[in-house]
Amino acid sequence: MDQSTGPVPFWNGAVDDAEAWHQIDWGRVDREVTRLRQRIFKAAQAGDMKKVRNLQKLMMRSAANTLLSVRRVTQVSRGRKTAGVDGETALSPMERGRLARQLLRDGAARPRPVKRVRIPKANGKTRPLGIPVIRDRVHQARVKNALEPEWEARFEARSYGFRPGRGCHDALAAIFQVVGKPASQRRWVLDADLSAAFDRIDHAHLMRSIGSFSARDAVEGWLKAGVMEKGAFAPTVEGTPQGGVISPLLLNIALHGMEEAAGVSWRKHGDSRVLKEGSPALVRYADDLVVICHTEADAHEAHRRLKEWFAPRGLAFNEEKTSVRHLADGVDFLGCTIRTYANGYTLVTPSKDAVKKARERIRTLVRANRGRPVDQLIRQLNSFVRGWTMYYRPWSSKRAFRDVDRIMFGQLWKWAGRQHRRKGRQWIAARYWGKRIPGSENRWIFGEGSAYIKPAAMTRIVRHVPVLGTHSRDDPALVGYWAERAARRTKLGFENRFVQTLAVRQQGRCARCGLDLVEGAEFEPDNIHDWVSWFDSVRRTLNVHHVVHRQHGGGNDLKNLVLLHSQCHQQHHALEGVDAGRSV
Repeated sequence: MDQSTGPVPFWNGAVDDAEAWHQIDWGRVDREVTRLRQRIFKAAQAGDMKKVRNLQKLMMRSAANTLLSVRRVTQVSRGRKTAGVDGETALSPMERGRLARQLLRDGAARPRPVKRVRIPKANGKTRPLGIPVIRDRVHQARVKNALEPEWEARFEARSYGFRPGRGCHDALAAIFQVVGKPASQRRWVLDADLSAAFDRIDHAHLMRSIGSFSARDAVEGWLKAGVMEKGAFAPTVEGTPQGGVISPLLLNIALHGMEEAAGVSWRKHGDSRVLKEGSPALVRYADDLVVICHTEADAHEAHRRLKEWFAPRGLAFNEEKTSVRHLADGVDFLGCTIRTYANGYTLVTPSKDAVKKARERIRTLVRANRGRPVDQLIRQLNSFVRGWTMYYRPWSSKRAFRDVDRIMFGQLWKWAGRQHRRKGRQWIAARYWGKRIPGSENRWIFGEGSAYIKPAAMTRIVRHVPVLGTHSRDDPALVGYWAERAARRTKLGFENRFVQTLAVRQQGRCARCGLDLVEGAEFEPDNIHDWVSWFDSVRRTLNVHHVVHRQHGGGNDLKNLVLLHSQCHQQHHALEGVDAGRSV
C-alpha cells in the first residue's frame, strides 16, 4: 500500500468512492502505520537520526498513513463535523472515499488559513480555536504519525497531556505516588498555569526543536497560514492554532525539557528510575503543571527557573492562576483537590468547583426537560452521571458522589412537582421513586417502567494504575503491556457485564478492523466537562454484532457475538449488500 509503488489497488473505475471506502481493510492499514511508527521509535531510541529521517519520509509516502489519517479526521475526531474556511466536511462514505482518492492522487496542498471560532469559558471569557480546512487536518494527521514517534522516544516520564496511552488519571496518579505516603517530605507545591500557551509559542524556537524533519516546511506553513475571523484575514507570527490536529504535539515539543529546567534529577534504581533525594517532582498535563518540592523556598526557586526557561519559547506563567501552596491547604489540578490532612495522609478528591459545576449541569438538564418525556430525562442524567463518576471513580470520591445524588434528588423532586402540580407528595413519590435495582433495598431510585437513574454513590471505586515510567505505545517491546491496559480500560468503561466480557475477550480491539474499541481513547480531553461528553460519545460508537445472523439461525450466546465500531458494523453490512447485488 505504499503510494510510491503505484495506484491503490481497490480504487479503480469499477467501484465508486463509497464502495472503495467500504472495501478498505482497516486492520491492514492500521498494522502498516503501527509498524512504521514502531520503527521510527526504535531508531530514535537508538539515536540513529539518519534512519529516523528516512523512515519518516517513508511514512509521509505511505498510502496507509493517508487512509488512516482520513479516517481519524472524518470519523474519530470530535471536531469532524466542524468545517474550516472552505465549508467542507466529509461525513458520508462517499465523501470520505472521494477525499482519500484525491489526497492519494494529488498529495498535500498549500496550507489554507484557519477559521477562528471563540468558545465560552467558565470565567466568562472566551477561548480562541483555530479550525483548519479538512485537507490540512488530514495532512497534519499524516505528519503527526511521522513526527510523534520520534518525540515519544524522548518525552519525559511525567508528561501526560495529549500523548498516546496517557491521560488525566495518569497525571493525578503520578502526583499521588509522590505525595501519598505519610513519610513523604515533599509538601510544597508550585501550582502553575501557562498564559495562552498555544497562542504564544515562538515559531523560530519550535522549528529549531523540530530540526531536519522532512515535513518541516509543511509545519512552518501551518504556523504561518494566518487566521480568518468574521471575514477578515490576520497573519500569524506566533503560536499554533488550538484546534489543529498537530498543535498538541507541537506544544509538547515546545515544552520538552521542563523537568531539567525545574531542577528535577533522577537516579537509577534497578531497572527503573527514582527521584534523587532533595529533588523536586514535576507533573505536567499539557500546559497545566505542578512542581512538588521539599520547602517553600524550593518552590519559589522552581518558579524563577521556569520563568527564565519559558522566555525564549515565547511563553509565560499566568500569574493570576500560579501560586505556591502547602498541601495542607489543598491544591486543585485537573478537577481534583490534592490535600494532606493532620494525620499525614494525602487524599485526592473531586474539587469543590467540580461539584459546583456538576450541580449546575444537573440543574440545566432537568430544567431543559420540563414538560418532556421522563425517559429522555433519565437518559440524559444517566449519561452525565455515568461519565462524571467514571472520571472520579479512581479517587476518594464517595462523599462527592453522595453530594451529587442529593443535588439530583432535589432537582428531580422539583421537576416532578412541576409535572404534577395537583398531586400530593406521596403520589409523586410513589409515581417516580421505588426499589428498582435488583439486590438493592434503596427505595428512592428515580425512574419509570424499567428505566431508572443509577445513583452516583453506587459507583465502585477502582484505583487507576498509572503508566509506568517512559512507557510509550510506539515501543514494539511493550505490545502486550498496552493490550492489557486497553482491555482493562475498555472493561471499566462499561457497566454491562456482557459487554465487558466481549471487550476483554477481544483485548479492547474491534473484531473487524483491529483498532481500539474506544476509538480516539489514546487522547483524553483536558477537562472534566469535555471528558464527560467524550466518554458518552465513545460509548455510543460500539455495536454488538452477530457473527451468524439471527435470520440464519444465529443465537445470542457469547460465542456468536463480537463488539464492532458502529462504522465497522455499517461497513460490514454495506459490503454484504454489495455482494448480494453482484450475485443477483
